[in-house]
Amino acid sequence: MSQINPLTTSVIQQKIKWILDPVGYLKNAYNQHPDIFTATVSGLGSGSLVFVTHPQAIQQILTNDRQQFFANGQLNNILTPVVGFSSLLSLDGENHKRERKLLMPSFHGERMQIYSNLITEITENIFNQLKPGEVFIARELMQEISLQVIVKIVFGLSEGDRFEKMKELIKAILDRFNNPINISFLFYDWLKKDFGAWSPWGGFIRTRMQLDELIHSEINLRRQENNTNRTDILSTLLTAVDEEGKGMSDQELRDELMLMLFAGHETTAIAMTWTLYWLHRQPDIKTKLLTELSENHDRRGETIFKLPYLTAVCNETLRIHPVAMLTFPRQVMRDTELLDQKIPKDTVLLGCIYLTHHREDLYPEADKFIPERFLNRQYSPYEFMPFGGGVRRCLGEVLALYEMKLSIAHIITKYDLKLAENKTLKPKRRGVVLSPEGGVKMIFNEKKQ
Repeated sequence: MSQINPLTTSVIQQKIKWILDPVGYLKNAYNQHPDIFTATVSGLGSGSLVFVTHPQAIQQILTNDRQQFFANGQLNNILTPVVGFSSLLSLDGENHKRERKLLMPSFHGERMQIYSNLITEITENIFNQLKPGEVFIARELMQEISLQVIVKIVFGLSEGDRFEKMKELIKAILDRFNNPINISFLFYDWLKKDFGAWSPWGGFIRTRMQLDELIHSEINLRRQENNTNRTDILSTLLTAVDEEGKGMSDQELRDELMLMLFAGHETTAIAMTWTLYWLHRQPDIKTKLLTELSENHDRRGETIFKLPYLTAVCNETLRIHPVAMLTFPRQVMRDTELLDQKIPKDTVLLGCIYLTHHREDLYPEADKFIPERFLNRQYSPYEFMPFGGGVRRCLGEVLALYEMKLSIAHIITKYDLKLAENKTLKPKRRGVVLSPEGGVKMIFNEKKQ
């Protein structure tokens, strides 16, 4: 069967390039076929995949979820070793719909008001540990903020042995897949061999077991406690029931909690890191943002969240550096057409978020950081989609944006940071996401009053 706009690069070169330099891979593919192309990469199902970058085609795919284009959970198997088979990532159809309904109240906008003070307090506590003139890696600090926020919001833990142990284990798992070589163990099944604690996969399995034990003990403790006054997500999920009055099993809870810990932690931290980089790379933008913040005398979280220029800055960060490069895969359920191309049944399609966000016809001077573009134009959910779309749109979107906006607003208002290196940073693969190379080295100083 002939492929749709196949790339000229050999299969083995594609697989290597995708792991080592995904941005370079995507840009090369776009130069050959800007709207739709067939890719042969690892970790996204078997065989060839069709990447789509044109908003019209992405809209067609995402608005026909479940019927014409099926969000098959089995195609999301790259992270199942971490998040299991019972999380939203792996479920599909009615099971996915049920689980999403059970989780949705935990991420409702009104809940964010409870978390806003917590986000600011954690940000301040971490930055207050720095000394004037100290050089720090922004990504590491942002990860610490995001990790504390997510563990507190998900589990209600903020101190003590369980809190420290959970943070330690989450970091250990993330660090195992933080470079292109180690990430190969998620992409290729034949590398998933346990040769003991010293081996990469064996070490991961043992760390995961320790975290599983900690999460299951927390679930059991909370079931026995039965405290209805708690506001953390685990407590909320323990009381959630579906239309038949059935709650979530311990395994379902474990898998969803793991997904929140990993999907909601490093992604937000990387987005905040990129925002700090651009604000200090282009000081005029930082000045505009500080002016907006100084003119806003209402310091409540929901008010800061709605500030237009802050929103534009965060949106531009998520546009130029979307943490997720692709939408979740969709399986074609019957022969169809897309952009005048015949798409056979069972083809696997992915919207390419990164390339769509860099289309010059949508975003002129796409490689430049220009927040004003979001003040001058309203983009559709198929042109700007940092949190995916359709039935697979990220459930934690509001929480991620709340954390991003409140942390950034607090940091630039209270502290005087500078980039330690005057150089352009490029996105590099860090696990399954993209992160600024080197983590953004910065110099800390408190703001003069």
